[in-house]
Amino acid sequence: MAAALRSRCRGGGALVVTLLGPRRGYNHVFRASDLEVERSRSPKAKPDPQELVFGRIFTDHMLTIEWTQASGWGRPHIRPFQDLRLHPASSALHYAVELFEGMKAFRGADDKIRLFRPELNMERMERSAERVCLPAFDRAELLECIRALLRLEQEWVPRSDSASLYIRPTFVGTEPLTGGGPPGRALLFVILCPVGPYFPGGHFSPVGLLADPSYTRAWPGGAGHCKLGGNYGPTIALQRTAQAQGCQQVLWLRPERLLTEVGTMNLFVFWHREDGELELVTPPLDGLILPGVQSLLELAREWGEFGVREGPPMETVLRALAQGRLREMFGSGTACVVCPVGGILYGGKWHTIPTMEHGPELAQRFLRVLSDIQYGRVPSKWAQPL
Repeated sequence: MAAALRSRCRGGGALVVTLLGPRRGYNHVFRASDLEVERSRSPKAKPDPQELVFGRIFTDHMLTIEWTQASGWGRPHIRPFQDLRLHPASSALHYAVELFEGMKAFRGADDKIRLFRPELNMERMERSAERVCLPAFDRAELLECIRALLRLEQEWVPRSDSASLYIRPTFVGTEPLTGGGPPGRALLFVILCPVGPYFPGGHFSPVGLLADPSYTRAWPGGAGHCKLGGNYGPTIALQRTAQAQGCQQVLWLRPERLLTEVGTMNLFVFWHREDGELELVTPPLDGLILPGVQSLLELAREWGEFGVREGPPMETVLRALAQGRLREMFGSGTACVVCPVGGILYGGKWHTIPTMEHGPELAQRFLRVLSDIQYGRVPSKWAQPL
């Protein structure tokens, strides 16, 4: 009996493939129970947690899983950390058919290792894969494979409450084809690196932001809500410009001057509304930005001490600043956790944000609560033991 499969591509029209019969020997999923492990014969010395530079040191092993259109998923492998071998025409290299995720493992004072809400990373990774027509995968099986890799590399998780093990799942199209289209081959791999603070000044040093409305990171109908490498490469030039002007990050604006993201972080503004009530505001999750604010929003709504909503335009922020109503501005993300904002360079003028003058009470509270959960100092269903 003939069958038809509709591709998972979004935004490029439906692709229908007609099959003359059932596909034999095709693996729709990979299984963690089939995991094969090859141990490194030359393990490296573990770094001092106090000397870690973000993203520069990698552990001894990596996870790799291959997929082909003909056979489906192969067996997952944990193997010694090594270079990849890609065809020069691989679709990841030419058409940016690739994605990545970022998550962390934390070691608590009880020496237990915990993951922070990893299921959310798996969900977001799946959405990103759909956007660039990479094959479907079983989120639970991938997470179990990552757990197996972490168990093997557990001594790489720093014994420090200011460091962690960064986990970078990556998914790339490896089809050797110089024409566009869904890849017929793909590679899913996971690498690990022990990390300290994301910014050189430490976990809670305020950063300066460059806001230049001439540049836009994402736009309606685009893929700003997906964690694709193609979203980040074009931002590097303006990031360098920001650093040359004494800023650490870029505050991305929409054409109508609405705030969106801060580099790799989601943005929060804490202020008094014009009626005097306290309110936490974050840019709208309408498809333009990466949805990574869930934990902070859930905490704020659980506390119920101030309003929470989406917005606002840049001019509204500057008006609140001029009227003395703006209390704190901070970013949040996997890499930095919570990072205060000390000022914005906008329209050729430096606008000092009084975040540190107000404690900052809310930013520090978020950081303390999240860190207590991540390092196991307080029990939470968000922290999953390895």
